Amino acid sequence: MKASIDIGTNSVLLLVCEVTHGVIRVLHEKQAVPRLGKGVDKERNLHSDSCERVLHILRDYQNFLKIIDTDLSRKAIVTATSAVRDANNRDTFMNLVHKATGWNIRLLSGQEEAQTTYNGALSVLNNRRETGNMIIDIGGGSTEISFGEGFRLLQGKSIDMGSVRFTERFFRNDPPTDPEIKRARAEIKKYLAGVEKPHDNFDVIGVAGTVTSLAAIHQKMGDYEANLLNGSDLGKDQLKKSIIEFSKLSYRELEEKYPPFLTGRGEVILAGALILDEILEWCGKKRVIVSTGGIRHGILLGE
Repeated sequence: MKASIDIGTNSVLLLVCEVTHGVIRVLHEKQAVPRLGKGVDKERNLHSDSCERVLHILRDYQNFLKIIDTDLSRKAIVTATSAVRDANNRDTFMNLVHKATGWNIRLLSGQEEAQTTYNGALSVLNNRRETGNMIIDIGGGSTEISFGEGFRLLQGKSIDMGSVRFTERFFRNDPPTDPEIKRARAEIKKYLAGVEKPHDNFDVIGVAGTVTSLAAIHQKMGDYEANLLNGSDLGKDQLKKSIIEFSKLSYRELEEKYPPFLTGRGEVILAGALILDEILEWCGKKRVIVSTGGIRHGILLGE
């Protein structure tokens, strides 16, 4: 058994699994949304309240792992990404985590994040060994776009646009106004203009909370079911309907309407949906294939 924890800008995710010949069998998953990256885009620092929320979650995860296996708890791999990368006080936060749990955080670079996400996304999908893949990971602070053939990554890029970052940067009203949404879309287009698109045939595969939450909502799930989400489609028409709906409701109304998928995510889901919509427009695709894999999966494949 192996365990990993992904400390993201918006969420903290735990995975316990078995890895055999590059195939992951998920045993346990947990998620929480402490919004570590709240205010980082503007302040360039992790807020003490956000850090404390993450520490509380990490202690809970550690206790959970100890119940399963004490050795598993000690050997858990803990990664951090955009919010911690961008924060001036990242060393202070990482030291706090080590003091509280004994875990040393692996701070991934943007390129490492793209590579790890690529591997993790494909690890839970079938029939991807000989296909062209474009993996998109819309996080809270950044978005990773990775191209490859089968399990071979050819190009990966990390872009400083994410659901938390763009919500804080562009949305002053709740729900956002049309001019605020237009400004956000324009900025997304600007970022994507600097990314090289693949020339061959490829499928778009989406990971992380924006994509999985939207897919779960459209499949009318009552709870998160990874086996039903993996390999399913989210069409551009479905995405457009969600954007129209999300732009008319306050984040509290969204969280009340779509628990558990938008709990802690209602405030930032529209920005994430806009990023996804513009990526599909940019690459000329009408659907995204859903994967519940990600960094927490990919980091264990190399161990």
